[in-house]
Amino acid sequence: MLTDLKVKVGPQFYRYHIGAIDFVPDVLQEFSAKNVLIVHGQISFEKATPFLTFLNQADYNFHFLQYTGECSYYGAERIAKVVKDNQIDFIVGVGGGKLADLVGYAAHTLNVNFGVIPTLASNCAPWTPLSVMYKESGESEGKSEHFLRQAAFFITDPELVVDAPVNYFVAGLADTIAKWYESDAILQQEHLINEPFLQLAGYTSELCKDAILNNSAKAIQDMQAGNATEEFIHLSEIVFAVAGLVGGLGDKYARNAIAHAMHDGMSKYIPKSHDFLHGEKVAYGIFYQLAVEKKWDQIDALLPFYQELNLPMSLKQMKLFPADETVIDQIVTFVDSKEKVHLLPIPITVDLLKESIFELEKYINQE
Repeated sequence: MLTDLKVKVGPQFYRYHIGAIDFVPDVLQEFSAKNVLIVHGQISFEKATPFLTFLNQADYNFHFLQYTGECSYYGAERIAKVVKDNQIDFIVGVGGGKLADLVGYAAHTLNVNFGVIPTLASNCAPWTPLSVMYKESGESEGKSEHFLRQAAFFITDPELVVDAPVNYFVAGLADTIAKWYESDAILQQEHLINEPFLQLAGYTSELCKDAILNNSAKAIQDMQAGNATEEFIHLSEIVFAVAGLVGGLGDKYARNAIAHAMHDGMSKYIPKSHDFLHGEKVAYGIFYQLAVEKKWDQIDALLPFYQELNLPMSLKQMKLFPADETVIDQIVTFVDSKEKVHLLPIPITVDLLKESIFELEKYINQE
C-alpha cells in the first residue's frame, strides 16, 4: 500500500463544447463571487472577448490585469496587490498554460478560489495542481505544487481554442505523449503495478499516446483550416484535460521524469532554448529519456511521427548543443537531482545521463 500518493483528480467543474463559456456565471454564483479579477494575456484576450458575454452582467464587479507573459513570483505579487486592494473573492484566468499556472499559484497563496478559460491547447497546465515557475527572463525556476487547491472550474469553447497558433497545439501533442513515455516504466514495477489509482493513470497515459499517434495529422489539418472538427476537439481535450488526469491520478509516479527534467535543465542553462515552446523541448526530452533507457527501437518507432510534426530530435538539430561542455555537466547534474528521475527502474548516474546526450546526437545524425 502506498502512503505517499496524493490523488488530485482535476477541476471541480469542467465543460468543453460550443457555448460552454456561458456557464461561467453559474459557477461564480455557486461560489458567491462578487468582486472578480480577470487575469489575461493580450492577443488571446482579444480573441476570447466575444466569447466572454458574462462580462456584461451587472451582478459582478470585474477588475482586469494583463500578465507579463511569464508565470513568475513577480507576476503572483502583482495579482496579490490587485486582490488585496480590491477585496477580490474570485480570480479567472483567460489564456494559455503559463497564465493558468500563474493564476493557480497566486490563488493558492492568497486563499482565493479561481477558474480558468484556456484559449489554446498546448499542455495540461489548466488541469494540474502545480505551477512551473519562471523568472521574468524566461529562466526556469522550478515547480510549485498546490495539492490542497484546485480550479473551481475549467471551461472553454473549441471555437476559441481552434483559433490559436498551430505550433502551440503541435507542442501540446508532444508534451502529452510524454505522459506515457515518462510513466510507463515506472508504473510497470512490481511494487506499483497493482495499485488501482496508478493503473488508472497508466491506462489514461496510453489512451493519450494512442490517440495522438493515430489522429494528429487530421486534427492539425483541421486546425489549420480553422475547423473545430470532432478530431480536433478530441485531441485538444486530451492535451489540456485528459492528460492532466495522468498526474492527477498517479501523482509523482506518473507526473514527469527525465523528459521534463531535461526541459527544465535546458531552460535553466541554455538561454537560447527560450526560443522553443515547452512541448518542443519536452519532445527532445522524450528522445533523450529513451536514449538513457537504451530504448532505441522506441525512438525508431517515433521517428515518422516526429518528422511529420517537425518535432526536434536532438540538440544539434535545435542548434542548442553547448559549445562549452561544462553546460552539459550542469544540465545532467540538474537532471540527476530530480527525485522523479530516480523512480525509473534503472540505476541513474551522472555519467549515464551525460553519455546518453552524446549517444543520442550520434544516433540521430546517422538516421
